[in-house]
Amino acid sequence: MTHFLDINKTAPDDLRAILNQAAEMKAARRDRPKGTPDALTPLAGRMVALIFEKPSTRTRVSFDVGARQMGAQTMVLSGADMQLGHGETIADTARVLSRYVDLIMMRTFEEDTLLEMAEYASVPVINGLTNRTHPCQIMADILTFEEHRGPIRGKKVVWMGDGNNVCASFIHAAGQLGFDLTFSGPKSLDPEDAFVGEARQKGARIVIERDPVAAVEGADLVVTDTWVSMHDSQSSRERRHNLLRPYQVNDALMRAAGRDALFMHCLPAHRDEEATSAVMDGPHSVVFDEAENRLHAQKAVMRHCLGV
Repeated sequence: MTHFLDINKTAPDDLRAILNQAAEMKAARRDRPKGTPDALTPLAGRMVALIFEKPSTRTRVSFDVGARQMGAQTMVLSGADMQLGHGETIADTARVLSRYVDLIMMRTFEEDTLLEMAEYASVPVINGLTNRTHPCQIMADILTFEEHRGPIRGKKVVWMGDGNNVCASFIHAAGQLGFDLTFSGPKSLDPEDAFVGEARQKGARIVIERDPVAAVEGADLVVTDTWVSMHDSQSSRERRHNLLRPYQVNDALMRAAGRDALFMHCLPAHRDEEATSAVMDGPHSVVFDEAENRLHAQKAVMRHCLGV
């Protein structure tokens, strides 16, 4: 049984194998119509369940298209469709789904929901996002960085703003893949101490730097994410904007980072809030390569979980 629950729970050699296979599969699809199957269909005859308690654009489309390109059939289910953890326990849902499908991808709120699904499922489970981590996004980000700049080992990544679930998975990746990460944001939004400590124990240099200009000096990659969630109240949004405004990624900050620094954002973006449109559409930005690479990275994750 091979789940993909978090980057820090996946061996470095396996992460590297997934990234290599993603790059190979992307190259093999060059110039093929997007609706056609891959030349090889390693998931032929498989059924993949895609569970969304949280709404999604990129995760839903990329997993659905990726599974189909590899020959699988997909079943997209919302939390409302399944009454997850309400009318039936998550454990029982996992046991039942395992009788019907070969692979489960889950995008949910609480990490415990994902972990319980994995504990009781008899098929592999993939973390499509929880409130705590987002490992599939970071696999796409690293694939994108290496396409443009070569191996990420030894490079400097700067996370700007909120130490959220995407930041957490970047910190996990720093520990597993040997790059440095600097976090720059308000103290109240620092990443979890446990994540930082674990990555440091593995030899990664994890730095907390409150000054955003100092943080980006020598950066190979600058990354940010939205400041607010769709579930935040108006008063919460205003507080977070005031708190995070000094950490906006704009032209001045990217000049401080240097001309070779890349810029990433996992999308969706609130343009001219966490990052200006000038940066989003500028020469440093690889945000749409990053979005595309969700497809290729996740195809390789699915193959890794199924051993094909």
